[in-house]
Amino acid sequence: MNSIYCIVALSALVSCMAVKPDLRFAWKQVDYAWDNPSQRETAVKDGVFVQENNIPLGLAKWKNKLFVTVPRWKNGVASSLNYVDVDGPQDQILKPYPSMKDNLVPDLATELPTNSSIVSVFRLFVDPCDRLWVIDSGLADILGSGNQIVGPSIVIFDLKTDQLIHRYFFKVKDIKEDSFFANIVVDVDSNTCDDAYAYVPDLGAFGVVVYSLKQDDSWRVAHHYFYFDPLAGSYNVSGVVFHWTDGVFALSLSEPRENGFRTMFFHAFSSTKEFCVSTELLRNYRQINRNEAFNDFKLLGDRGENTQSSASYYDTNTSVLFYTQVNRDGVGCWNSNKPYTPENNPLLFSDPINFEFLNDLKVDSDGILWLLSDKLPRFMYQSLDPNEINYRIMSIKATDAIAGTVCE
Repeated sequence: MNSIYCIVALSALVSCMAVKPDLRFAWKQVDYAWDNPSQRETAVKDGVFVQENNIPLGLAKWKNKLFVTVPRWKNGVASSLNYVDVDGPQDQILKPYPSMKDNLVPDLATELPTNSSIVSVFRLFVDPCDRLWVIDSGLADILGSGNQIVGPSIVIFDLKTDQLIHRYFFKVKDIKEDSFFANIVVDVDSNTCDDAYAYVPDLGAFGVVVYSLKQDDSWRVAHHYFYFDPLAGSYNVSGVVFHWTDGVFALSLSEPRENGFRTMFFHAFSSTKEFCVSTELLRNYRQINRNEAFNDFKLLGDRGENTQSSASYYDTNTSVLFYTQVNRDGVGCWNSNKPYTPENNPLLFSDPINFEFLNDLKVDSDGILWLLSDKLPRFMYQSLDPNEINYRIMSIKATDAIAGTVCE
């Protein structure tokens, strides 16, 4: 009888472990496609490129391009906005987008070299209109001298031509003393390309900036739910203990509801709770009674202990919200047709080695879930070993990831 129990238990274990993401890209250190060898030599000599200070963080896919961001955490980041070929080798060099010239901005610069120049990008978004939306913080050497080269801005590229479409700088009243903008999601469909809305969370000053492309205007939204949870600000990732007070960071948009507006799911980085609000409120925030609208922001529930999440993405094909779990080295999910409880928020797969700090995820137009893992806590508080793999990008079909779980 005991042997039967063992066989059943082993079968269940094999079933749970059967589906794992495929490793698509892996780097010990990243390098770039320079215009010529002497350009790289000069950049190294002048401290414009310090290879060990370049760490990938965000991703987004369009056709055969997989965009990879490298924020200017430290000095010597050569190119912040890049891509790799989806069908290329695992350790291929990063190709600066739209060019190396547009990314090679000195850390001590006092102004933006050109309107298409990129300073520092964390997250980005590809919309159904074949456009790349970038939130450029404008801040270089974040952990060092902290040079604000230019104010934060939204930068939009036409992916079919690789040309800049528009750049919008946030207004003074959009920005607070501790503001830090590192993420962006875009509310648009292919039939209303000119009427897009971008939502940009401010994790440092606890707000969300809304931008209307049609109006070419922005406004700031405030709410208590944008703040961090003081009981969820402690982390332990691979033995690195740290404490963060990051507020609202992860934003995800549902499919359009019956009224034509979407639901925006959101949470603070240092929190285990998930909230939501209709985009109708965000779009019309300047005209509404804010006291009356306070309760239109809803608490969905709590994922449970140690479920802090840096990123999330709502897959409209499966109605599933995917999110990273940085304290648990894995990916969580929630089917929006079910109550938001810890039981309905399972850990799909966990891998302490490959998922040491799962920093970003996206589901592409083909239903593929892409995951980017780095070692950000070690990078920030210790150091990385250049002889081991430090950065990985993996992929798996979203339907395969949730197969056999309560998220299916």
